[in-house]
Amino acid sequence: MQGLSTQIEPIPGRWWKLAGVWALYMAFGLNMAGLAPLVPDIEAGLGFSHASMGTVLGAWQFIYIFAAIPCGLVLDRMGTHKALFWGALLIGASGIARGFAQEYLHLLAAVALFGLGGPLISAGAPKVVSENFTGAERGLAMGIYITGPGVGVMVSLLFTQPMLMPLLGGRWGLVLILWGFAALAAGLFWLLVGRGVARPAGPITPSAPLWNEISAVLSLSPVRLILLMSIGVFSINHAMSNWLVELLHNFGAGLKQASLLALVPAAVGIVSALTLPRLATGSRRFGILIALFSCSLFGSLLFLIGGMGSSLYLALILMGIAGGSMMTVLILTLVEVPGVGERRAGTAGGFFFSAAEIGGVGGPVAIGVLYGGSGGFSSALALLALVALLLIGAVVPLRRLLAGSGKVQ
Repeated sequence: MQGLSTQIEPIPGRWWKLAGVWALYMAFGLNMAGLAPLVPDIEAGLGFSHASMGTVLGAWQFIYIFAAIPCGLVLDRMGTHKALFWGALLIGASGIARGFAQEYLHLLAAVALFGLGGPLISAGAPKVVSENFTGAERGLAMGIYITGPGVGVMVSLLFTQPMLMPLLGGRWGLVLILWGFAALAAGLFWLLVGRGVARPAGPITPSAPLWNEISAVLSLSPVRLILLMSIGVFSINHAMSNWLVELLHNFGAGLKQASLLALVPAAVGIVSALTLPRLATGSRRFGILIALFSCSLFGSLLFLIGGMGSSLYLALILMGIAGGSMMTVLILTLVEVPGVGERRAGTAGGFFFSAAEIGGVGGPVAIGVLYGGSGGFSSALALLALVALLLIGAVVPLRRLLAGSGKVQ
């Protein structure tokens, strides 16, 4: 094994490619969160009800679920250099079209367009990393690029209302157009730095039957289990990101204090993403997955205690550790499943995000239903703890399946 590792030559320009992927994912986050701080302005400007605005905000996720698998197949055939550029063009077009929208259907279609470009970025990013990095560097690279959307979300939330809206005379459309042009700029940057030869991986020919590739991925037992686990991971991550401020407010924090406290897991998550995935190599990966799912479990249980004491801060830290790395380590495991690899990383990534987004939609909805029915978060937090417990239990059969394939050393 040592002799084999010394024969693998580093890919020239791989860190520039990673910078390009990070820029694309940051633009992804900017445009994903771009509408949230502008909701009151858009509702007032276009005469929307809360219900209408809700359908607009969820339009891209609905399209994303169905587009992720075809986008993954496109990635494996077209290659990451062209496919990620097209993803940036679609995201940029979505942002610019939002800024010019004057009625409900126009804005709905503009936001839905993001659901076509987004999967090319989210499924393409791990494919780029798998093609250009190996070993601990692969985990580090995944940890780096996964911080991109978080940074984009933070930029959107921190700068839209305090700075850009006053600077642009309160014209919310110009803010959205600016985010669209940011995606186009990221796409041009990627076009420059993403060129180059990656490690040979036996590319799929355009004439290869689509069903053969789909069945080849889905026939792998570890892949099917990872897809189920992705639903749980996204259920937890999206539920907490969407409801954390309201949860903290329910505990007695003011809205400003709750917003500041909600930045704690975001900051911890960035540190987690930059450190833990690079350690998740070989059999250590399963111990790290158990530790991450355990952080989510105990974080949920500590939230159940409630109040604004020390247990709350520990819960925020634990949820930040889990949220920062659960998805990354799971994707890292997916692309290294025998039968997937660099060759089918796009297709497998498409399946991953298509399945995961079911949890991304269902998690927040389930929390909202439970919260609305009880007037508190106890039952919702108990559900998240149960999901984390099931994820811990899933690691054992995952390890056994990969050991049977000869992957675990």
